[in-house]
Amino acid sequence: MEPTKTPFLTVNEDSISLGDAIDYLKAAGGYHRMMTDIMRQYLLQKELEQRPDIKFSDFQVDQAVMDFRVANNLVEAKLFQNWMQVNGVTYDEFRKNIAFGFKVEQLKTEVTEPKLAEYFQDRKPLLDRVILSRLILKDQEIAENLKAKILDDRTQFESLVRAYSITDDRAANGMMGAVPKGTMPDIMKTAIDLANPGEVVGPLKIDDRYCLFRVEQFIPASLEEEPLKHELKNQLFERWIQDKLQSFEIRLEV
Repeated sequence: MEPTKTPFLTVNEDSISLGDAIDYLKAAGGYHRMMTDIMRQYLLQKELEQRPDIKFSDFQVDQAVMDFRVANNLVEAKLFQNWMQVNGVTYDEFRKNIAFGFKVEQLKTEVTEPKLAEYFQDRKPLLDRVILSRLILKDQEIAENLKAKILDDRTQFESLVRAYSITDDRAANGMMGAVPKGTMPDIMKTAIDLANPGEVVGPLKIDDRYCLFRVEQFIPASLEEEPLKHELKNQLFERWIQDKLQSFEIRLEV
């Protein structure tokens, strides 16, 4: 039997060949994602085969399995069994996936640690955060007039926010919280970079609105922040994977 006609799935009484399944994926727009997932998994498997030093203990895996069950309310054996059945995995397969995840995390650390500090420093200007309060208006003239009032008496800022701002956070005196500089429009970032805590910048025209921002506090990014460190490691690891995949020669045989 030709490879493209080899049965792959049976739906009701119909047999779907591997070739038909690929055609369906292409028509549904899922083919590229499927190929990317396959090649990504292939790459990781091959890399881990070349790194026998990457190890883990049975205790770590057992603890991770239990942590997963607790987090997903699957402590009861029957519930966990039903979950595995619904997701089409056996316990051995599930445990194997957990173990594989441990290896991938160790590989990620091995790949990214030498580059992490430099990557962080390159991105730090965009990762630094600023705590801001804002006063948002639709009318430029009103915004200019309110800015003049604030310059006369900065203590008016909160009352003017509550009276005039068109955004829901006016009830909280316009407090935005910590905003990463990398998410700011360029016009806003430039103005904020030149301000000191306590100063009000603007009005700045952003998305057809006129915005006044009060700088509350600058918060420098730090690699000591675990969530940030984790995110940067993920970004570096994804770059490493994509670079590796670009070097692959792929030929579809069906």
